[in-house]
Amino acid sequence: MKIIQNKSVGNKYFEYTEIEEIGVVKKILDDVKKKGDIAVRKYSKKFDGLDLKRYELTRKEIKDAYRQVDKKLIRSLKHSARNIETFSKKQFMQLKNFQIKIQGNTLGQSVVPLEKIGCYVPGGRYPLPSTALMCVIPAKIAGVKEIIVCSPKIKPATIVAADIARADRIFNVGGIQAIGAMAFGTETIPKVDKIVGPGNKYVTAAKKEVYGAVGIDFLAGPSEVLIIADDSAKPEFIAADILAQTEHDPNAKAYLVTVSMNLAKKVNKEIDRQLRLINTKQVAKQSTKEGLIVIVPNLKDAVEFSNKKAPEHLELQVKNPNKLIPKLTNYGSLFIGEYSAEVFGDYCSGTNHTLPTNGTARYTGGLSAMDFVKILTYQRMTKKGAEKLIPIAATLASAEGLEAHENAAKIRKHWKQK
Repeated sequence: MKIIQNKSVGNKYFEYTEIEEIGVVKKILDDVKKKGDIAVRKYSKKFDGLDLKRYELTRKEIKDAYRQVDKKLIRSLKHSARNIETFSKKQFMQLKNFQIKIQGNTLGQSVVPLEKIGCYVPGGRYPLPSTALMCVIPAKIAGVKEIIVCSPKIKPATIVAADIARADRIFNVGGIQAIGAMAFGTETIPKVDKIVGPGNKYVTAAKKEVYGAVGIDFLAGPSEVLIIADDSAKPEFIAADILAQTEHDPNAKAYLVTVSMNLAKKVNKEIDRQLRLINTKQVAKQSTKEGLIVIVPNLKDAVEFSNKKAPEHLELQVKNPNKLIPKLTNYGSLFIGEYSAEVFGDYCSGTNHTLPTNGTARYTGGLSAMDFVKILTYQRMTKKGAEKLIPIAATLASAEGLEAHENAAKIRKHWKQK
């Protein structure tokens, strides 16, 4: 990784990548919208090599998948699912129906789950059964009525994970055509209200294109990790966590921000050593080469750099992390202390691994149970309560030049049945 001094950091390190406008995306989505299953089958054959007459998995096929998956992996998926469910339930408890009285009028809030959710689970370079758990379980906790999973060339482990998470329907279809099918609906795949889950640049571009026809979680880019460290940090741990991110994708981003040049050099040596031990070295080496180690004069500057960068994953490997936590405001998920490896958040600690990237943590958090509900408000006015609001509403309506609004308020003043 390249080592630079904080004063050498230019604005280019804080520029955010625009989601690509890919011409083929719109063409495929238009085809799926017009031709439904015929288009889904055509593009699944073209891009995934799948020539299936049917994409939805049957109960028998799901049971068969369990027999193809190692029992230890099934136990691990179930353990992870329990932790995700526990955390999601606690999150969801913060969302409550309430009702209050203001000037004699009743106002309130209802928390209503969405009806249909589509979860996209990647299956390209690496199948990600953990993503099925992360997307489906919070939706179940929120009370979503129907949850479908789409994944290309779906692997038995992904099928098992989706079933453990209690997905209602599972489809062996991916890519742009899966996003289009969930957004518009086909003869086989239902139209959903919202699509969640990560994917490659084509999936991301497709989500951007269909936003409006359906809701989406956010537009995710390549995975990111930023580690703030001081002399107390272990270079072995830092190197391992950097490689765990950079093996995802050649475009994955890794940053180490530290007060110690000595640590920086040790981390680079350790990265070289650990690279030789992993089978994913080609991908990890490529993205690690583009990584950055920033030497800062103090941890205050490290916090400033991190807040500006707004990383997906933020690790604190410093002697006194509690001093920094209140000052850190922009990140997808925070990992505090040397034993809080980011990989635990990826798989099994209970927090969600579907997180904002590319600087979007400046204005949004990661996927949660709250993403699967609508906050609906209501009000019930008494005649007496309305009379208190009439002059206020009428004045504001008049100021905006909206006479019908003004009349709708005033008509209720001293109303008597004719």
